[in-house]
Amino acid sequence: MSAGLALSGLDVGYAEGGALRRGRVRPVLSGVDAAAARGELTVLLGANGAGKSTLLRTLAGLLPALGGTVTLDGTDLLGLRAPERSRRVGVVLTDRPDPGQLTGRDVVELGRLPHTGATGVLTADDEAAVDAAIDAVRAGPLAGRPLARMSDGERQRMMVARALAQQPSLLLLDEPSAFLDVSSRVALLGTLRRLAGEQDLAVLLSTHDLEPALRLADRAWLLDGAGALHTGTPGELAASGAVGAVFDTDELAFDAPTGTFRLRTPG
Repeated sequence: MSAGLALSGLDVGYAEGGALRRGRVRPVLSGVDAAAARGELTVLLGANGAGKSTLLRTLAGLLPALGGTVTLDGTDLLGLRAPERSRRVGVVLTDRPDPGQLTGRDVVELGRLPHTGATGVLTADDEAAVDAAIDAVRAGPLAGRPLARMSDGERQRMMVARALAQQPSLLLLDEPSAFLDVSSRVALLGTLRRLAGEQDLAVLLSTHDLEPALRLADRAWLLDGAGALHTGTPGELAASGAVGAVFDTDELAFDAPTGTFRLRTPG
């Protein structure tokens, strides 16, 4: 696959004491092969500690890869310099930054920095890209409001708009619904799937919202407890038993036909 994101033999991990040095690297995942196509919403699933954030942060350039290759639309993503990577990849993290007095539009305008450079001076084309990003997440009424006065769901919509303003080919999101209520979580997933199709984006997000993710995603990457990555459509992974093998507990069991969890019957 050339259109979209492709991982081949990717090894990821992190340094236990800071900088990557021999003997201090902790591998997390090895030999990862996966693809996320343009125009599709791909969800990254797995239990806590499975390596989801480490994998996403490596793809975003926040952690160095330990081995293997990653391409985006056929280009070596790991070899790109930071300015070029930031024009191709939009990132939304779980962190709650302090917005100060910034309005929603101010935040979205920050997404144009990869194109304006250090001056930050916006041209008419930059302003048009900001307008388009705000319209894409249907946040026009929020543009003039201070981010500090927005709900978590509204704020996250502006964070997605900021990433869209970069005009990327790939959108990476690490637990974007972590602080949202149930309806806002589902709405965000629906928005991301719509944006993937409308803007021909490859969208990859990690989430613990398993049931809505399996219902709304086009593809899924599932990390098991042994460090293996299973890929396929949500239906394929559910039917194969892979989802249940990762998430079943003594009290809960995943029901593949309905895509929901049920309480186990005593006895």
